[in-house]
Amino acid sequence: MATPRDPRDYRVTIGTHGDTASAASGSTGAASAGTPASRPFLSVMFNCCRTYVRVYRSADGTHYAARCPKCAKSVRFDVADGGSESRSFVVD
Repeated sequence: MATPRDPRDYRVTIGTHGDTASAASGSTGAASAGTPASRPFLSVMFNCCRTYVRVYRSADGTHYAARCPKCAKSVRFDVADGGSESRSFVVD
């Protein structure tokens, strides 16, 4: 039996700071924009400090920017065509 898809599904690939990452938005904007429940997010685990962060899409909808809260390592996820269907990532 197939699992129903989340209407906020999108595709993402990652890169470290300075690199470019891509994501494809499949979101139709069914929920009102700006409310915490409707904002798309990624789950990012930073292995450097064994720290998890939730990263929300930027206000202009072009990217996600994550920073390790302990060592300040950063990673950026740009919204574009192609990428991964995963919503959780591990950054080494």
